[in-house]
Amino acid sequence: MKIVNKGKVILAGTGPGDPDLISVKALKYLKIADVILTDRLVSPVLIEENASKTALVIYVGKQCSKGIHTPQKDINDLMVEFAQQGKLVLRLKGGDATLFSNILDELQVLKTHEIPYEIIPGISAAFGAAAYTGIPLTAREHSRGVRFLTLYDLNTVKSNQWNDWSTTDDTLVFYMSGQKLQTLVQKLIHNGIEIHKGIAIVQQATTPFQKTTVFSFEDLKLKSLPDFAFVPTIILIGNVVNLHEKFNWYQEQNATTSYFDNHKNTLQNAI
Repeated sequence: MKIVNKGKVILAGTGPGDPDLISVKALKYLKIADVILTDRLVSPVLIEENASKTALVIYVGKQCSKGIHTPQKDINDLMVEFAQQGKLVLRLKGGDATLFSNILDELQVLKTHEIPYEIIPGISAAFGAAAYTGIPLTAREHSRGVRFLTLYDLNTVKSNQWNDWSTTDDTLVFYMSGQKLQTLVQKLIHNGIEIHKGIAIVQQATTPFQKTTVFSFEDLKLKSLPDFAFVPTIILIGNVVNLHEKFNWYQEQNATTSYFDNHKNTLQNAI
């Protein structure tokens, strides 16, 4: 009987872009991992500065809007292949490891092959965008709750859901919805959202290339929304958005390129 020496897989969130926002625990694994499978929205600076010089780094990024796609099966197969060789495999995910990621697929394949694993949380893009724009997700007299949402599939959003989103006092945070921004705003206005509420479109949050655009729904009667340009784009909606003007602290540079693509090229040339 052949005995397979199984290693271990670490599923870790690395934060929304600023390389300093990784957790201490994830950083410790980054320094000792044998194999690193990294998503597109992981800051390559983290790997350049902290990964072992002997580590095998494999880029497994996805961005469907630009046709960049590593099949999930390929990622699953890589985790299993290297873990069964006895390697310590670090699967790096942008933001948090469990929020709007394909972690369920990865957990299922690891369980199927009886491979040990750990999950390490990370700072999600919503928290990064809120902090770096001075927009608290909840605040007394502004919002008592927050909802994390996506418009990845508009066909599954029912009319009563649009009405609920338009009338709630909760802060709404939309992930992976930059290409649906026009539809989102039109639907909320049609369903009677209060015109004094704000909407913030935050592109490439926490990176040097962060770009924030803020409107009230009253403004949108006369002003145009920005075009979708960069991933990640986080959309914040609610009364708390109106706090941005007073509490914003992060100096933006109005960059017109992708932070992740620029640094990804550096990483690929180094491995």
